[in-house]
Amino acid sequence: MAHTLTTSTRDLLQRPAALPLFVGAVAIVVYLGALANRFAMDDLPLIVQNPLVASWSGMWRAFAAPLWPPDMGGAMYRPLPLATWALDQRIDGAVWFHLVNLLWHAGAAITVAALARRLADDRTGLVAGVLFAVHPVHVEAVANVAGRSELMAGVFVVLAVIAALQWDSIGWSAVFWALGMLCKENAVVLPGLVAWGWLLSLARPSRRRMLLYLASWVAVGALYAVVRTMALHRYEGFSLAPIFFEAPAGAIRWTALAALADVARLLVFPLTLRADYSPDERTLILSPFDGRVALGLACFAVWATLLVLTWRRGRKIEAYGIGWIGIAFSPVANLLYPVGFLVAERTLYLPSIGLVLAAGAWLARLPRWPILLAALAVLGGIRTALRVPAWRSNFTVTLHIMDDSPRSYIGPKQMIGVYMDFRRPDKALEAARSSVAIFDRDPTVFVTAAVAAFASGRSPVADSMLTRLHGLCQQRCPGYYRWMAGIARRRGYPEAADSLLTRIPRTP
Repeated sequence: MAHTLTTSTRDLLQRPAALPLFVGAVAIVVYLGALANRFAMDDLPLIVQNPLVASWSGMWRAFAAPLWPPDMGGAMYRPLPLATWALDQRIDGAVWFHLVNLLWHAGAAITVAALARRLADDRTGLVAGVLFAVHPVHVEAVANVAGRSELMAGVFVVLAVIAALQWDSIGWSAVFWALGMLCKENAVVLPGLVAWGWLLSLARPSRRRMLLYLASWVAVGALYAVVRTMALHRYEGFSLAPIFFEAPAGAIRWTALAALADVARLLVFPLTLRADYSPDERTLILSPFDGRVALGLACFAVWATLLVLTWRRGRKIEAYGIGWIGIAFSPVANLLYPVGFLVAERTLYLPSIGLVLAAGAWLARLPRWPILLAALAVLGGIRTALRVPAWRSNFTVTLHIMDDSPRSYIGPKQMIGVYMDFRRPDKALEAARSSVAIFDRDPTVFVTAAVAAFASGRSPVADSMLTRLHGLCQQRCPGYYRWMAGIARRRGYPEAADSLLTRIPRTP
């Protein structure tokens, strides 16, 4: 059996076209279940309820619009995924949207394999590509259509790295980097990834070439900043993660350090997956002496130790991969600045590339590497395939949140919509109260609860919910009213929608 596996692997590596085809096929096979998925969670406001996606013009209007609809604050600038969703809508329904996601993930796995192959050898390329294709932490990004921004950004960032470190092409690297940032903001780490490769001598451009690269980065970065500012200047700025609302800066840092334990577990041993890491599933840490901070620091120490050891021992690919993890994770780590979430599995898509590069280079040196790779591929593929149906619909995701993160306020919040869909506004109001009892700083809970109260004939309760809403949403209040009224109308509650619209506060 072992001899047969080794022979098959040797045959695969001897055919140049076979490696990308095999890696791409593995990436698609483990996610075939996603073709049965519909739209869930962020898919609803970003795709189903988004007027930009509903028209042909959305494909070009996306470049002058925010990712999130204006009534929801108009945050973020990711025009390329938005444009692809508008195109998808012209072609077919949910199955097509998910198929396109699978193709982007296959493309990402192939580019990762190509990068590892160029940095090391065919064997490392195979191992890295397969491990990336089946890694369970990618399920949220692949099986939920809204995760396409992660997939597209991953493809373009890897292509930009290949263009810089292997082709030494300033122009192509700049083009791919620009495309990556138009998919998601975390592609901004590309200069750090290239510079890290130079530091490890994975490429040796002259000082003049380095200065030209630097000039291209400044030019592309400045142009991106201008375009992004022009598209978003009319809209409200970015909001904090719920767990960080009104938290002191020190508490944000301690909480972020503790979250490194979650990140390490999800990258190395992703057996337990969650769609949500909100309060009170994860709570704010107020003291650096909390044991959770020590655990996070221990994970950081292990990462730093591995980085130093691989660097000193001349294991350049392993060192590059380990460094990649830290560079790619830095924009979403809440350590340099707070972001809109504590932990989100989809954001580990780009950092995980570093993990598989390092693991691929290490595993490929072992005597029985084909057997070990097969075992990891089977285990990872099974876990991934079993997790994909969790994203089948908004209802299934809600059930998994209730089961996986029972202390989180998001579970009962999601149940508000589920009960409304089942024509049980009374139960929806109960779910809203349960959510507020856990965490009372999310304005969307109060506006949704108000619709449930109107639908169940309890106008005074609705007014009290809206009063609490006004204490949180400030200038965004009218947008919340319009957004939720539209959802209520689509769910079959026109009277509740009208009641909500008549109470839109007048702005001075």
